[in-house]
Amino acid sequence: MSEAGSNVATTMPTETCAQCGRTLTPEDRVAAGDRVFCRSCYASLRAELEQAVQGMSSDINYLNATIGAVLGAAVGALAWWGVTVVTHWSIGLVAVAIGYLAGLGAVKFAGEKRSAGLQGISIVAALAGYLVASYLVNMTFANKALAEQGADWRVAFPPQNVEIFVAVLKAGFGLMDLVFLAIVVYEAWKIPKPPALPPDATA
Repeated sequence: MSEAGSNVATTMPTETCAQCGRTLTPEDRVAAGDRVFCRSCYASLRAELEQAVQGMSSDINYLNATIGAVLGAAVGALAWWGVTVVTHWSIGLVAVAIGYLAGLGAVKFAGEKRSAGLQGISIVAALAGYLVASYLVNMTFANKALAEQGADWRVAFPPQNVEIFVAVLKAGFGLMDLVFLAIVVYEAWKIPKPPALPPDATA
């Protein structure tokens, strides 16, 4: 080897495993994120991570999760309705809290678990909460208009039948309502979503 080649070889930095500190060879080196590991340490850490992710989606108490999702959606629905009553404005952005709280409630009541099943529960609870909240908001504006007109009847809650419920929901329904509904569903889907493992660096 030439003197120049020898100098380059001796000045190259030596890499060590971020876990065990062992000097790494090119064949034993595994890069994961901003760290490098030996193959044995990487395999051990990968197995622990897989076990942790699997544990988050197993032994889930779906009854508790459903209760949490329903309570969260109810709190979000009441918040949206409450803001409407106080401000006399239907601020659709507040409705996003329904999806967020439904997902959060499902996760918390399930013991910080996450799974596709919890996503489904959260979405159903959020949709129900959004529909009830929309009815309450529209009911508030309808009753205000009836009072101003001097009418002697009011829109009631709960509604007397499905037809009345649908009719009140359809009042003033527009494109932005679909946008906010989509955001509500997305939030309810995102929060209980199980974490995805990064690609296996040795594959």
